[in-house]
Amino acid sequence: MVSARIGSLYTHRELVLAWTTRIIRARYKQSVLGGLWAIIQPAAAAVIASVIFTLFIPVDTGDVPYLVFSYTAMVPWTLFSGSITDMVDSLTSNMNLVSKIYFPREVLPIAALLARLVDFGVAASMVALLILFSRMSVSLLGLLFLPVILVTQLALALGIGLTGAALNVFYRDIRHLFVLGLQIWMYATPILYPATAVPEQYQSLYFLNPMAGVIEAYRAVLLNNALPNPYLLISIAMSIVSLLVGYWFFKRAESRFADII
Repeated sequence: MVSARIGSLYTHRELVLAWTTRIIRARYKQSVLGGLWAIIQPAAAAVIASVIFTLFIPVDTGDVPYLVFSYTAMVPWTLFSGSITDMVDSLTSNMNLVSKIYFPREVLPIAALLARLVDFGVAASMVALLILFSRMSVSLLGLLFLPVILVTQLALALGIGLTGAALNVFYRDIRHLFVLGLQIWMYATPILYPATAVPEQYQSLYFLNPMAGVIEAYRAVLLNNALPNPYLLISIAMSIVSLLVGYWFFKRAESRFADII
């Protein structure tokens, strides 16, 4: 059954690519700055945080400039939160397509995620430039972990996004709940502050947040010339569970989408 579903999705891979391209084109159609918006959004948040947490409420980030520290975390977080929001809306914003044409419905959330991944690639280029400009050393061995970290993040986002997309078909206020939840989640993740700011006795509990392990892994590899800490294993395990549960729930609800939409 699972292999048949994966095979069906593979058969529709061209549709996934076409829909991803459509989303990207629609996002930047008649846009003056185009892909630069992918950089501007996390950069603006990082600059504002830099002013607050450098001048008014100093945060110790060691030898790493706070702007680099925050932007390096803001880029993957923007991918995570933006992709989930887009995936939650992916079915209801394409109601005519879902109700009239047969195709694996997960194509729409997956395309929404892949479109955000393109933005992530553009924004990540600025991370590389900041690291070069700051003359920071990077572990070549650590860089080998980047695909693992990224896949972990994508699996987590896709699992949550599939669940949210299915729920949003039945309860339209789910979208607002997810937006609020992501805002709260951001402050529970070491984006604006280092994980070392969390008291040691709460570290184990804190890293049950899978994005905490992901963000810290990005920083370890890119900024601290180190390998990811073992907490990344918790993030990997929770991401796998998220993806499996999210996909299972989505396919269980799929047969009712067309009737309700």
